[in-house]
Amino acid sequence: MTTAETFLYLSPELTLLLVAALVFVLDLVWRRDPDRAHRWLPWVAMGGLAVALIITVALMARNPSAHIATMMVIDPMSLFFVAIAIVGAMLVILSALDYIPARTPYVSEFYALVVVAVLAIAIIVSANDLILIYLGMEFLSITSYILVGFLKRNRGSVEGALKYFLYGAAASAVMLYGMSFLYGATGATDLEAIARVFSGGLTGDLALMGFPAIALLMVGFGFKASLVPFHQWAPDAYEGAPTPVTAFLATASKAAGFAIIARVLLVGLPMFQEKEWVPILMGLSILTMTLGNLVAIQQRDMKRLLAYSSIAQAGYILIGLVAIGRDVAFGGLSGLLVYLFAYLFTNIGAFVVVIAVENATGATDLPAYAGLIRRSPLLASMLLLFLLSLAGIPPTGGFLGKFLVFGAAIRAHFLTLAIIAIINSVIAAFYYLNVVRYMFFVQPPDGGRKAIAVTPAIRVALWVCAAMTLLIGVCAQPFVTWAAHSASLLAAVW
Repeated sequence: MTTAETFLYLSPELTLLLVAALVFVLDLVWRRDPDRAHRWLPWVAMGGLAVALIITVALMARNPSAHIATMMVIDPMSLFFVAIAIVGAMLVILSALDYIPARTPYVSEFYALVVVAVLAIAIIVSANDLILIYLGMEFLSITSYILVGFLKRNRGSVEGALKYFLYGAAASAVMLYGMSFLYGATGATDLEAIARVFSGGLTGDLALMGFPAIALLMVGFGFKASLVPFHQWAPDAYEGAPTPVTAFLATASKAAGFAIIARVLLVGLPMFQEKEWVPILMGLSILTMTLGNLVAIQQRDMKRLLAYSSIAQAGYILIGLVAIGRDVAFGGLSGLLVYLFAYLFTNIGAFVVVIAVENATGATDLPAYAGLIRRSPLLASMLLLFLLSLAGIPPTGGFLGKFLVFGAAIRAHFLTLAIIAIINSVIAAFYYLNVVRYMFFVQPPDGGRKAIAVTPAIRVALWVCAAMTLLIGVCAQPFVTWAAHSASLLAAVW
């Protein structure tokens, strides 16, 4: 590969790097004029993300399958996740335009760090080497710790960041130990080289390496995707973090975790599928969806409720990898990608409503949503749509995602797993509809009848999320085709 081709395939990452640096530099240049910085820098970040998204889409059209120094692979699947991260970051920045300046003077740094987090995700989802996977995940984790604790005068924000850091450090160490198992057994860190060694025959010590290595790796990967029992950091971090950061962690960051799980297991360890990683993933999926839903029922704070909902959704998404199958168009992997894409707009949309209510009332508990239909019909209607999508009610994107992954499980003969998932979906509908009850049927407390104003930025973010949530559900075929194409090259390697 020529140097020009290398720069071409790395152009989304290079663009993100330059944009983050530009925001930091302009913040220094305009340090004596903070109003100017606060007014223009979010749009500089948004413009840079838009350019990176255009480049990513243009690369998708080339249908690439390029290896960069054997450590990165640029293919349709990695570009799919880069696009998810960029779109998620743009919506997060849009929702933060009024939220962040009202709570901290360090506004410009926030936008730069969001772009840096997207860069870290772009590295992770393209990584094809254990060393780069580890470095990318640490890069994203450190950036996430800073973003969670960004409101440093807020005790909840600092406490959430500290818990996130402590759990992350432990999970990272365990994951690194699992990587050392693979390196010790194969003498390689490249995923394809590891697969070649194991494909030579699982005899002797090699046969014993699969289960412990995968179990240790899943500690780190499960931490990033907030899978049970590696989820303990999520409720406190989600509740304490600035709400736009919570939206980012629950969507784009979680998607990165699933991307790396898929790549490592399918490219590096496919020969351990039947006896090792499918049973592990099945157990994690059942635990994650069940615990997430049962604990969510007890929550009275909207951010914690959505945190546990996010944990439960991770359990559903994991079904796509359990029921991976060989059918690319309607297999588990393409179902996973559609689910993640729909979940991006659904969950960010729900958090945007939380941001709007929090901006107006200063509260995130459920009573703050009492009578919301009378105080802001737009917010109530939008949140109803997003909650229906999270519950998997047609014709929303959430329904399509659940339909594809549950259907893949049934076709792959994981009937028990599919039944447990369906039961959990019914349980989840209870606490989603409880929020609807507050919005439509509970009278607001005295003094809480004032109308909630919706800023133009919040309004745009809501309409984008709502339109995409409905479009994915109603016009499913283009998204299924895109997901199948993104999964095809990885499926061919597997």
